Amino acid sequence: MNWLAAMQVAVDNLSLVERALGTAAAVVAAAGVLWLARREIGRRESRVVDLLVVAVTLGALAVAAVFVVVVWDLETQAQTRLRELEVQAKLLGRAALTVGFFAAVYVGTGVIHRGVERVLKKRDGISDHQAEITYRILQISTYIVALVAVLGFWGIELGGLLIGAGFAGIVLGMAARQTLGAVIAGLVLMFSRPFEIGDWVEIGDNDGIVTDITIVNTRLQTFDGEYVMLPNDYVGSQEVVNRSRKGRLRIHVEVGVDYSSDVEHAMELAKEAMGDVEDVLTVPRPQVVLKEFGASAVVLDLRFWIDKPSARRRWRAQTSVIRAVKSSFDEAGVKIPFPQRELSGRAETGGFRVQDEPPAAVGGDDAAPDRESAVERVEGEDD
Repeated sequence: MNWLAAMQVAVDNLSLVERALGTAAAVVAAAGVLWLARREIGRRESRVVDLLVVAVTLGALAVAAVFVVVVWDLETQAQTRLRELEVQAKLLGRAALTVGFFAAVYVGTGVIHRGVERVLKKRDGISDHQAEITYRILQISTYIVALVAVLGFWGIELGGLLIGAGFAGIVLGMAARQTLGAVIAGLVLMFSRPFEIGDWVEIGDNDGIVTDITIVNTRLQTFDGEYVMLPNDYVGSQEVVNRSRKGRLRIHVEVGVDYSSDVEHAMELAKEAMGDVEDVLTVPRPQVVLKEFGASAVVLDLRFWIDKPSARRRWRAQTSVIRAVKSSFDEAGVKIPFPQRELSGRAETGGFRVQDEPPAAVGGDDAAPDRESAVERVEGEDD
């Protein structure tokens, strides 16, 4: 260490001009080293050579900086400044690590996205929408875990934070329990996907076409031109009938045949009539089933299918089938009975028969015989 002390003594004895000349010499020497390095090493083009040039450059600059610090006697000032910056350096280090951690999490969510696309989209029965919902849930969960980890890294007490968040959640849950229920039900609907936009559905007492699905409500357009907004928690609690999911729909029409008619012949006529209707599918074929014995007829259940179900197509097909079956039965003489009532009287065997009452007399005494004559005892009654 004697040579260091001797160097320090020599530096202390330098004048201002000598220190300036020494600094200039150090800068020129560093520049010369850099020029030679780029000239001799840089002739070869490779990644290793580029790294070597960078290493030589940094080394030359470091040596020149140390020489300048020693020449100008800046060691004490540098040490003091470094001590002052020690706390700030720790904060900057934590901040840099935090940024790097979140960058890694962001890259990780991208990897998760690609993994979800490769795994889930290859499976049958899982749509792109369901895969996207799965990815979003995983992404949010990953960011929550990362946030908790960063808070712990910065020394923030998570216990009090979680307790406060719990109380805040209870208050918000009590104040907006219906909205939160609708949101949760909306997430379930978006993942389970019992219907999609454009489907013909029946939800409770509401029948119409789905026009929009949000995280809070589902919107229908009825066949009367009305728009109905249903909260998702209501949708989740009701029976949902989707008539568009399979792309075809079976329709039932009932018709009665007189007991005196040939039922088998009537069934064949109904099948042929349904088969001639344009909107009725030939596969599956229309069917006629004996349903029950009615009060005045044998009830036939006419069953037929239509494709691309909609209310308009159903009404049109149903109207065409009823018209065709009615015409076929009329031509073949098959009677479709309808309720009739016959009124008949019966002979009177007792009691009194009230005749037309004559006009009331003016006098009080003369009115009594007239009233008595208005009631005639029926013959055959015991005296």
